[in-house]
Amino acid sequence: MDFRLTEDQTALRAATRELLARLYPPERLREDAAGCGPPRLDRELWRALGDAGLFSLRLPEAEGGVGLGMPEAVLVFEEAGRTLLPGPLVATHLAAGSVPGAADGQVVVTVVDGGTAEWLEEADCVVEGFGEPGVPGPYPARTEPVRSVDPLTPLHRVPHDGAGGRAASEAELLTCAQQIGSAARTLELAVQHARTREQFGRPIGSFQAVKHLCADMLVRLEMARTAVYAAAVTGLPEEHFAAMLLAREAAGRNARDCLQVFGGMGFTWEAEVHLHIKRGWVLGLRGRSDRSYEEAVAEQLAKGAEWSF
Repeated sequence: MDFRLTEDQTALRAATRELLARLYPPERLREDAAGCGPPRLDRELWRALGDAGLFSLRLPEAEGGVGLGMPEAVLVFEEAGRTLLPGPLVATHLAAGSVPGAADGQVVVTVVDGGTAEWLEEADCVVEGFGEPGVPGPYPARTEPVRSVDPLTPLHRVPHDGAGGRAASEAELLTCAQQIGSAARTLELAVQHARTREQFGRPIGSFQAVKHLCADMLVRLEMARTAVYAAAVTGLPEEHFAAMLLAREAAGRNARDCLQVFGGMGFTWEAEVHLHIKRGWVLGLRGRSDRSYEEAVAEQLAKGAEWSF
């Protein structure tokens, strides 16, 4: 199966990167992360994302959407992950066809996923599990703020039994896309730093240990990206489970290896690296455990599943 991007898909990815670079540049990211007090969702930015079609991307054109599919959505959410765009992007995107105002960014939708909810105090509508009806206004159940390691993702603990189904799988895949976007950005940061940072009169990228770190990051990213693209195109469960595992690994390990390349300065607010590590931890809370995905992959292999990548 051919997973190379079409001209339209390549143009969509380039346009999305250009848009997000303008709406949410790295300088804005660091400013928001270093701010005092709980983060606030920028409603103007949210409406701009809605106007650009991020939330209505997969709605039919007859319903005012863009009329594209999951492969295109994955490309867009990959770019969102690359810039660490804040907000309940996945929940609002999936609610665009059922919650009025979500498609154009006028309404912010969050979801209770695994007993936690992101941006609960900022949300206009709360969905009790992907695919479930939304609850307008403040969430009625007892909630408890949770100190989030990611300064741009406020969390609440919410009593909830969880919900599954197709929408949950779509949410997992879009989260995978954000993770590979983050993995791509940390690779880019590591290579840039390795080229410019000098030790002993030489760029640190000339040292074999740093070369190996960057090479491993590239291999890890491309394996995960291929798996996510394959899952978006085929919709096969075995490829979905593999994508979840590989995307999580790419986001987490690439961020750690990038921090290794940066050294101590990677922990400072002037650098993006530690923010990618923290966002990766929070994104890892979504969906099921790694072990459950591993068992699902093993089950599919036992059934003789044919892999397309």
